[in-house]
Amino acid sequence: MMRIPPAAAIGLFFTGLYFFIAVFAPWIAPYGMTEVVGDVWEPASRAHWLGTDSIGRDLLTRMIYGGRTTIFIATAATAISFVTGAILGFTAAVIGGWADQILSRLVDLIMSIPTLIFALVVLSVMPVNTLTLLLVMGFLDATRVYRLSRAVAVDINVMDYVEAARLRGEGRGWVIFREILPNALSPLVAEMGMRFIFMVLFVSTLSFLGLGVQPPEADWGGIVKENKDGIIYGIPAALVPAVAIATLAISVNLVADWILTRTTSLKGGRG
Repeated sequence: MMRIPPAAAIGLFFTGLYFFIAVFAPWIAPYGMTEVVGDVWEPASRAHWLGTDSIGRDLLTRMIYGGRTTIFIATAATAISFVTGAILGFTAAVIGGWADQILSRLVDLIMSIPTLIFALVVLSVMPVNTLTLLLVMGFLDATRVYRLSRAVAVDINVMDYVEAARLRGEGRGWVIFREILPNALSPLVAEMGMRFIFMVLFVSTLSFLGLGVQPPEADWGGIVKENKDGIIYGIPAALVPAVAIATLAISVNLVADWILTRTTSLKGGRG
């Protein structure tokens, strides 16, 4: 940690700041999330640091609560996708045969449909709530994680130490979680950062299209939708969440790249 590169330190700072604000949003936000505190699209002032939104709510407050919702959904959906995709990918690689073929062809079928279109179709016939969003986003993205996990596990599965574990009589669970998983962490960690940002963009896109987080709840995509008409009049309210998404994306990727470099160098040192 003492030799952390400047880029990674910046990424850690902003990533930690966003997560800190998300966790403590009710104590940090100056107003209530749905409280109307001024006129429509007031400019920035001492009372409203980012101005107000399209119906007179404090934009900073909406951004804080919106960040909380966006980060929570993106984090939970990423966890679902990685737990599901990694376990299925490792299992398919270890078992092989018909199980591998069935899982892989099912994943190919799901991936052949554009993710956004698939999500819109599912959400249009199901009640849109947080649980539904998490499950739809998590399981759709699990197909990408499955592909990566299986590709990595297939190479590790033929290594000598895995064969030695089998000769000792270890079961598939041991091989997956004690032999394959620790040696597959580097690519998975790098992919996790990318999938998290994809989830942030995914939920923001769904909210912008009206099938994500529902009003009066706030999220960054919904804030863009609520204030998009202000761009015509030079009101920057819709651009604030875009800047927040870009900053978070860059920060998380800087941290993921640093972790990938550290884990790779540590493995090389042990070798």
